[in-house]
Amino acid sequence: MSGSEPEQNGANPILRCENLSRRWGGLLAVNQVSLAFWRGEVHAVIGTNGAGKSTLIHMLCGEIEPTSGSVFLHSADVTRWSQARRARAGLGRSYQRSTIFPSFSVLENCRLAAQARSPKPWHWWEPASRCEASLAAATLAARQSGLHDDLDRAAGLLSHGQKRQLEIAMCLATAPQVLLLDEPLAGMGAEETERMLALLAALKADHAIVLVEHDMDAVFRIADRMTVMVNGSIIASGSPQAVRHNPQVQAAYLGEH
Repeated sequence: MSGSEPEQNGANPILRCENLSRRWGGLLAVNQVSLAFWRGEVHAVIGTNGAGKSTLIHMLCGEIEPTSGSVFLHSADVTRWSQARRARAGLGRSYQRSTIFPSFSVLENCRLAAQARSPKPWHWWEPASRCEASLAAATLAARQSGLHDDLDRAAGLLSHGQKRQLEIAMCLATAPQVLLLDEPLAGMGAEETERMLALLAALKADHAIVLVEHDMDAVFRIADRMTVMVNGSIIASGSPQAVRHNPQVQAAYLGEH
C-alpha cells in the first residue's frame, strides 16, 4: 500500500515523497511509500524495529539516496540534492543519538548550527562568534526550545531531556520549515516527556513536523496524522482515531485482535 495522502484544505504540502523505495541487495527496506506533510501538523510515523521508519527519514533528508521514487520540497524535486542543500532549503533533522557538542555552551551549539546554514567564508577577517545574524538566530532558537535560562551552560551538563531540547534548538537555528525528528522522546521521564510534547505542540504552527517515535501514549496525544509501516510498506495512514481502529494495525502493531 503506497499511502497516498489527500490535499489538506486545498493547501499544498511542504514536503512529499512519491513511490519512495530503498533496496539493499535482496532487502527491500522501504517499499513504494508516498506521503505528504503539511505545515501545522505533527505527522507520526510508527512501526516496529526494522519497519523502515528511519530509512524513510534518511531518504527524506538526503542522507540516503533512494533506489527509486522522488522527494519534493514545495514544488522542487530535491531527490538528487545533497543533505546539506536540503538543510539550507528548509529541512531540519534530529537523530536518535545525541549530536550536540558537550563542551560548548547551549548558545554556541545553536550558533554553530545557524552558521552552518549561512557560512560566510569571504568574511575571513571576522570572528564567526561575532556574526550578529547567527547569534540572533541561535538565541531565538534556544528560547523557542525552552532553554533561555541555560544559554551559557555547557551542553554536556544538561539533563537528558534538555539535551533533546537542544537538538531541536539546533534544528530551529537553521530556520527550517520541516522538522524531521527521530525518537525525540527516547529515554525521557514523565516530566521531560511533557515538556517535549508542549514544545512540539508550540512548534507545529510554523512547521511541518515528521515524528518517528515508539512512545505510543505520547504519539496518540500529539499526532494530527499517523502512518504505520510494516516491513517497509505502509499499512495505514490517517487520523489517530482511524489508525487506532484499523484491524491491520491492531493485529500487526498494537497487539490487539
